[in-house]
Amino acid sequence: MERNSSWIGAARVEWSHFENGGGVEEYHLMIHATDTEASFARQLEQVMEAYTLLYMQELKEAVCVFKRYFLSDAANQADRVWAAEMERGSGALSVVEQPPLDGTKVALWAYLLTGVRTRALGNGLYAVEHGAYRHLWGGSDWASATTAEYQTRLLLNGYVMRLAEEDCTLADNCLRTWFFVQNVDVNYAGVVKARNEVFATQRLTPDTHFIASTGIGGRHADARVYVQMDTYAVAGLRPGQVGFLYAPTHLNPTYEYGVSFERGTFVDYGDRRQVFISGTASINNRGEVMYPGDVRQQTQRMWENVEALLAEAGCTFADVGHCMVYLRDMADYAVVRDLFDRRFPQWPVVMVHAPVCRPGWLIEMECMAVRPQVMETVHDF
Repeated sequence: MERNSSWIGAARVEWSHFENGGGVEEYHLMIHATDTEASFARQLEQVMEAYTLLYMQELKEAVCVFKRYFLSDAANQADRVWAAEMERGSGALSVVEQPPLDGTKVALWAYLLTGVRTRALGNGLYAVEHGAYRHLWGGSDWASATTAEYQTRLLLNGYVMRLAEEDCTLADNCLRTWFFVQNVDVNYAGVVKARNEVFATQRLTPDTHFIASTGIGGRHADARVYVQMDTYAVAGLRPGQVGFLYAPTHLNPTYEYGVSFERGTFVDYGDRRQVFISGTASINNRGEVMYPGDVRQQTQRMWENVEALLAEAGCTFADVGHCMVYLRDMADYAVVRDLFDRRFPQWPVVMVHAPVCRPGWLIEMECMAVRPQVMETVHDF
């Protein structure tokens, strides 16, 4: 995994690059506004200008398949992002209020691939095609209902139907979900209840498997939306191609405390293994919060847990392409930023204000990783 960082105009850009012998190349970009005194319009312009310049100078062979904008005030900012991105028309788009903790109003994660065919589907998913596979991305999905529970139920049932239109199922093809929950301390219980019940109808149980996921604080521009969802599925997968990560020495199965997601998932292609690490916090293999009230020790334990999950997939921190870090308390930012800068100075990373689903957890992180491999019996990515 090659990593780099630079300043492009007034924005700071971090990116990683994976290639393995002429196949599809992968890029993760993290673009940060830096002028904390500028208006949102100006900061957004700086981020978009940096993306465009980097694309034209370094990434002209790549196609953006997914973007997520992290905003400080979605009610007053999201419409401007959607309008600007609709003019560009590339990739699935996620827009969420999770304020960047560096004091700016906007940051961007973008995921790009080379050598793929893309198209927007009529059902709202974004298809990325290469070889035997169709990668299906969804962003900022939401539903109208009176509670977080029923919004989640509608979201998942609607997604099941959209997958069926693509000859896919939730159990066989969905690899990753993200649930952004307004007032997570109050509304997450409803998300969990609805997800558990829908999953039980879709062959997703403790005896089969669940889906890698992050459930975290986040807000839609419309205050009546309590839950929004991003998704990733792959059509064309074969039995045995997907594996699940447990790290039992460090973590317990999630169903033991009433939730239904996998700690991590990997999928093997002809030239690579892709790994999706779910939102991971400072927890032990009995489901207990470790080091209550101490963000330094929680960060260290979180790293240990992620490292154990990666190792189970045959990966290390050197294989990580990008990372999101979620903090409950904005006052912890300087401490956590210093810890990450010392250990992972080259990682593309964004740190945002987003309370974790259990109040005792002060910090959580998620990441994607990829490592080279050769498997002649499975098609390339």
